[in-house]
Amino acid sequence: MTPRGVLLTGFDAFGGADRNPSELAARALHGRTIAGHRVRAVVLPTAFAAAPAALAAALARPGPPPALVLCVGQAGGRAAIGLERVAINLADAPIPDNAGHRPQDAPLRPDGPAAHLCRLPLKAMRAALDRAGLPAELSLSAGSFVCNAVFYELLHRLATDPRLRATRGGFIHVPWLPGQGEPSLPLDALVRGLRVAVAVALGPAGEPAEGGALH
Repeated sequence: MTPRGVLLTGFDAFGGADRNPSELAARALHGRTIAGHRVRAVVLPTAFAAAPAALAAALARPGPPPALVLCVGQAGGRAAIGLERVAINLADAPIPDNAGHRPQDAPLRPDGPAAHLCRLPLKAMRAALDRAGLPAELSLSAGSFVCNAVFYELLHRLATDPRLRATRGGFIHVPWLPGQGEPSLPLDALVRGLRVAVAVALGPAGEPAEGGALH
């Protein structure tokens, strides 16, 4: 069977920063092969309306859907690679997005469930990152900014689109890069971490499970 590939997304810089580690780490893996699957990196705009639309366009690309979609975002202030467990149906922005929008207490999808659970083998991914000497943690909150909006959109589409029935998906937060703030991790550590996470997510333990919505 021909491998279906991996879609890896990052975000552009936001909040006055000149770079985003999620974009740089995703771009570093573009065209690489992990566990027999070729990686395609896509950079999403840090905007509530445009980011889910860009993700939807990437998922609708002609050809077989990806085996895995792993979205990556920046979480300044965190010291570890964060494996996100829950996407919530809420947009509540602490700062304006790159389009100048700042939704408050708004549902992402008025007709959607309150939350979606990630079904990747997150504990196995964390253990593999630990073995690789990389700081990692399970996280119950992807926040309520654009990262969470993309995470929710991804899991909602995986749960409702028959074309994506066999696609796995999740979200990872990465710390700042050195020079952006502390704590931080160098780019090569972030790239290694994503390679490890992708390889484990593609393994047998990552077989998709039924369900995942919380009403």
